[in-house]
This record gives sequence, structure tokens and C-alpha cells, in this order.
Amino acid sequence: MTTQPTRLRRNALASVAVAALVATGAAGVGLTQPAVPAYAQSLSKNPIETPDHPPGSFASVVDKVKPGVVAVKVKLDDSADSDDDSDGPGQQQVPPQLREFFKRFGQGGPGQGQGGPGQGFGGQAPKRQGQRGAMGSGFIISADGYVVTNNHVVDKAKSVQVTLDDNRTLDAKVIGKDPKTDLALLKITEGGTFPYVSLSKAAPRVGDWVVAIGNPFGLGGTVTAGIVSARGRDIGAGPYDDFLQIDAPINKGNSGGPTFNVGGEVVGVNTAIASPSGGSVGLAFAIPAETVQAVIDQLRADGKVARGYLGVQVQPVTKDIADGLGLDKAKGALVDHAEAGTPAAKAGLKSGDVIEAVNGSAINDAKELSRKIAGIKPGAKVELTYLRGGKSDTATVELGVLPNDTKVAGTERGASRDGQPRLGLSLAPASEVGAGSEGVAVMEVDPDGPAAAKGIEQGDIILDVAGASVSRPSEVAERVRSAETSGRKAVLMRIKNAKGITRFVAVALNKAG
Repeated sequence: MTTQPTRLRRNALASVAVAALVATGAAGVGLTQPAVPAYAQSLSKNPIETPDHPPGSFASVVDKVKPGVVAVKVKLDDSADSDDDSDGPGQQQVPPQLREFFKRFGQGGPGQGQGGPGQGFGGQAPKRQGQRGAMGSGFIISADGYVVTNNHVVDKAKSVQVTLDDNRTLDAKVIGKDPKTDLALLKITEGGTFPYVSLSKAAPRVGDWVVAIGNPFGLGGTVTAGIVSARGRDIGAGPYDDFLQIDAPINKGNSGGPTFNVGGEVVGVNTAIASPSGGSVGLAFAIPAETVQAVIDQLRADGKVARGYLGVQVQPVTKDIADGLGLDKAKGALVDHAEAGTPAAKAGLKSGDVIEAVNGSAINDAKELSRKIAGIKPGAKVELTYLRGGKSDTATVELGVLPNDTKVAGTERGASRDGQPRLGLSLAPASEVGAGSEGVAVMEVDPDGPAAAKGIEQGDIILDVAGASVSRPSEVAERVRSAETSGRKAVLMRIKNAKGITRFVAVALNKAG
């Protein structure tokens, strides 16, 4: 049997992985549900059971928190890609990194469940004439009606509604979205006070009991239970992957819904599953509460997320590297290069340094360093502990702003527009991101794109395209389009890597269709 991971995406049967979901409007299908209290209350105080002992029943914690969980219904913008009238945005909206995860599990990508695109469990999703919508889950985090859900549930939303546990359907607006962590913050626009749940301040342990509540297949408040199977999972969905893996059954429509500990606190936001059929097989992934708190705080305050920027290119410390450096353990992040003019360079960090801790918190690998720094606001001062020449030292660094105004050569990454050639690169002027005074810096690489196939990596600098020097992403795009228009099958680039070594690379022109 071929295993297929399924993203909890917006669609017409529910917004989990691949299939479509019809916005039926019914959140309970005849279920009798307790009314939401008229007064606002936190629903996650006073633990029901201790995490050390399995409860005889989850009923008490469910009674407490279920009123804070909502179904999220979305009408999609007309520009959203779709396979049929009732779909959410189509496969092109899935990040390329997540598509790589699908491929590793033996599946070409979302939208390819049994029966093909738009078909959940082998059947064509029913359509509602004249309406294109999606559905997912969410949860209220404050008495005044702020709601957390997944970005992929509300991306391209024309309008949003939430259905409460008492079957009231209320209008909501999108306050902010963060595609890199797949989180979004909504606000119920109609007045009133609402029951809410709280995010856990402590990370769950592997083996802890958890309860997931959501809106699978549009059925409304559905409860499943299981345990935390693993922590720190990197499924290739984005640069800051740090998922909890749980075995509580999660299905299409649970996107954005909460996973609770037995004390009634939210420990994660359900976001993805891996499955051969599109249904639950006990492999579900949730964004941990620590990440959710940091992102939601910024979305609530500013409507966007600004991430700290150190300005180093790093790699993991392998066992061989550890041996070569005389380290006892293969831990930390090895600095390949500190970009000139960046916070790291100003603080004196150099190639060969091994960053071991940030503000006293140990760093296990390069990706953990990226997550730690990105989770700190720009302008904050952090203390880095690092090894140089076998000796430990510290440096105080004032973080900059992570450059995120990147452009893609040819068209937006992951999209297909105007039939233009697409390289699969996110770019920024090198001079604007502290990567030197010449060329265009590669900020992200689509692992499925033609540039990745030629070995172009994040941190490389594009110096020339088709024989002409470039300094801005728009110039790269113009040269690529010109090469395609002239009938060339590839475009020649001169690339400089982090070590300063230059080479010529011929990248195949992949015309978007």
C-alpha cells in the first residue's frame, strides 16, 4: 500500500488534505450540544486529571473546553485556484516543501487521494450551486472573540463565519496570517462575550494523553483522543517545522482545531496528517502551543509577524565535524559564513564558530537555531554562547528584521501565472539582506523546482543571468523571460556560494502551465 500524506486543507468535504468540502452550514447534524454560557469564561482552568495517570473518561475535560471550539466556514475569493466550484484553493497553494513531504510518502501531491483531485475517499465531493467555499476548525482564545485557525483554512477568503458549539453562526474577519507557520488569527465581529480556552505554557511529554476537537467532514464538534507520539517533527512544511505528532484520529475538517491536554489546555493546533487514503491512520501533526502563542501575539498586535534576523549561514554539526573540532557531542549550529553588515558580523561571529545556546537555552542543530531566532522580535538583544578554537565565549547580538519581502523569478513560488517560466526561487537584493554589495540572494529554494535540480541552494548569490549582471529579483525575472521568449530551453547563471566560489549553472526553463 502506498502511503500518502494529507495536508489538512480547506476544501469541500473538510479542510484537511486533498479533497473538497461543501460548506453545508450545519455544524452539528442534529447533535444536541450544551449552550454557551452567557458570560465569558476561561474553559481550561482547574486540571481534570493529572497527566501522569490515564483518565477513566475524557468527558469532564470535553464538557469544559468544547464550547470554546468552533467550525470555520469560508467563502473563497474568485481568484483562488480550484478544481470545482466548491473547492478551496487548489494544489498550487500547498507550499513546495510540503509537496516534498507528500512525495517522500509515495504520493505526488495533495489533491490526489483515491479517485483523483477533489475526491475524498474515492467519491466526488458534492457541490453547492453558485458557492465556492471551504471549511475547517478553530478555537476561541479570549472573551472578546479572537479565534485561532490555520492559514490554509482562510487563505484567499472572501468572507469568514464561525459556528459555535450552540449552533450560532457569526461573522468573523481575518486579523492576520502567517504562512510560514500556517497560523491565522480571526476576530468575531458580532458583539458579545465568548467562552474561551487557553494555550498551555508547558510542552507535553511523549506519551501524554491528548484530546482533539474539531469539525471533521463538516459534522461539527467531534472529539477524538490519543497520545503524543513524538515531538520536534520536521515534515518539510516550512522553515520552522517543530510539529507534535499525535495519534488521536484527525480527519478532513480538523484543520486549525485544537489538541488539548487532560488539564484542558491547548497543546497544539492540528495542521497535517499522513495517510494512504485521506483518512486518519494515527499520524497527525500539530503546531505546538509555544509557537502558536508567539505568532498569535504578534498577529493580534500588528496583524503580521516580524522575525528576528541573525545573518549567518549555518549547518548541522555532524559526528565527523564534531570529531574534527574536538567536540564531545554532535550538537549546535556551525557557522559557515556571517554576512557582512549583519547583526552576527557586528557581534564578531565568524566562520567556524559553533553556536551552542541562545539566552542560555541549548541549541541542538542548525534548524533549532533558526526557529529560536525567528521566534524573537527584531531589535531584541540575545546572548549567544559559542565555541571558537575549543574555547567557549558569549556575544550579545541585537537582532535585525528577517528579510521577507522576497520575490520569485518568473512568478510567485508555487503558482502558475501567465505561462511565464518558473525557476522555483525566492530572491532578494543581496545588498538589502546583508549578503554583499553585488548580485541577488537566494532566500528560499523550491525542492521540486529546476533551480534545486541544479544544486542552487539557500544563501547562494546570483551574479549574472544570460550574460548580464543582476542586482534585483525583477532583473532576474526579466532575463529569464527574455531567454524563454527567444526559444532557449535553459538560462545560464553565474552563481557564488557561501564560500565565495563562483560557478556557471544552466537552469532548465520550466514554463508554468
